[in-house]
Amino acid sequence: MVRPDSPGSPAARSRLWARLDTAVRALPTPPPTPLLVVDLDAFDANAADLERRAGGTPLRLASKSVRVPALLRRALARDGFRGVLSYTLREALWLEEQEISDDLLVAYPTVDRDALGTLVASPRSAARITLMVDDVAHLDLVDSVRSSRAVPVRIAIDVDAGLRMGGQHVGPKRSPLHDVDEVLALARAVVDRPGFTLVGAMTYEGQVAGVPDDVPTARARSLVVRRLKDASLSQLTERRRVLAEALTALVGPAGLELWNAGGTGSVEASAADPVVTEVAAGSGLLVPALFDHYRSFDPRPAAYVGLPVTRRPSPTIATVHGGGFAASGAAGADRLPLPWAPPGLHLTGLEGAGEVQTPLTGPSAPMLSIGDLVWFRHAKAGELFEHGRTVQLLAGDRFAEEVRTYRGHGLVF
Repeated sequence: MVRPDSPGSPAARSRLWARLDTAVRALPTPPPTPLLVVDLDAFDANAADLERRAGGTPLRLASKSVRVPALLRRALARDGFRGVLSYTLREALWLEEQEISDDLLVAYPTVDRDALGTLVASPRSAARITLMVDDVAHLDLVDSVRSSRAVPVRIAIDVDAGLRMGGQHVGPKRSPLHDVDEVLALARAVVDRPGFTLVGAMTYEGQVAGVPDDVPTARARSLVVRRLKDASLSQLTERRRVLAEALTALVGPAGLELWNAGGTGSVEASAADPVVTEVAAGSGLLVPALFDHYRSFDPRPAAYVGLPVTRRPSPTIATVHGGGFAASGAAGADRLPLPWAPPGLHLTGLEGAGEVQTPLTGPSAPMLSIGDLVWFRHAKAGELFEHGRTVQLLAGDRFAEEVRTYRGHGLVF
């Protein structure tokens, strides 16, 4: 049950609708839609809450979950955030060039030869960007694009952080490296090969960080999820300890520069591990709909998209223009945009969220008029900003600034 004082309560959503309506009306000209908005009051409160949950462990900002340079800068200006976890090398190169960050960890291995060529040709970029690998083939690719190893390339190893239980693997299907011997074999290959420097490791426990564990309509499943999370953290804490000892013996007593772990849903648990030097977070700044039901934090939604009512096919249905902003991942109702303000609106079962139109029903539908804006939340965070060039930043009940998304900068990563 939603608490009366919760940001998800009908009263809070009605107040949000009034704030957004006031802000839109104050604009000198009617804005184009879809109208993307980030509530800075909620964004800043979420950032402070992530810092509190991290308990002093630095937070590495996951850019995939933001995709708005001005918001990346805003988060990185805070004391608790340090560095960016980028999702492509090309993105990391752009962020470094723009001086948004001088500490960039690429979260996924890259096979982008052009971007690798740019990296190895720039001593400054190579000193600021760390590549992720989980196979010797990734090292071979780097060597294939450079004529000299004079510019060393920083390397981190992605280690599988899934739970192994009863012959099953629970967690993201990422790195093939799980056992200590597998990790050490690749680590030795990095250390022994000229032109590479082993500086870090990543263990992303997605089965803990990215799975809701307090869903009111799925209490039995949530209980199972919480037990799996506990088992996963227990197993992973011991495995990280053994891995860290083995890697320290290989690279020297100072050990690795960084050990990245976790995500928005596991900040406290990941930060509590003494091996972990930093925790990744990004979705927690915007709190998309998939992050509504976690025991570890209270959601404060901060990102919205406004769509205009263009049709009233019946007294009980209001149809908005566009809306088919489905999130990535396993297809299901939880990947569809969530009608949020005014409260009391629902997608229809037959049409859902459409590319050109989205019919809405529910108690609030009869009160909507043609031209009214309905505000939705995306199921995921950064993906919303692929649907527009600019974002209005809401402060109080006024838009304080309009800023560009990656798309607005002409970037597609």
